[in-house]
Amino acid sequence: MGVEHEVNQVLNHKHLGNGSIILFHNDAEYTPDALDTILKGLKSKGYEIVPVGELIHKDNYYMDYQGRQFCKRKNRN
Repeated sequence: MGVEHEVNQVLNHKHLGNGSIILFHNDAEYTPDALDTILKGLKSKGYEIVPVGELIHKDNYYMDYQGRQFCKRKNRN
C-alpha cells in the first residue's frame, strides 16, 4: 500500500506503547524506505529503540497468550 501507509500503521497503531515489539519482514517492499521515518517518528514520540532481549523479563514474570508480561505473585502462605 506504500511507504506512507506503513509509516502510519506503525506510528498510529492503537496498541503502540511502552514495551511494544514491532516486527518488520526482511522482504517487505516498502519497509526499507519507511524505516528511517518510522524510527524518527517513534523517537519523537518519546520511545527508545532497544534490542528485544532488553524487553523480556525472565525472573518472576510470565507471559499470557497475547505476549504480555505479568509479575508472578509470591505465595502468601
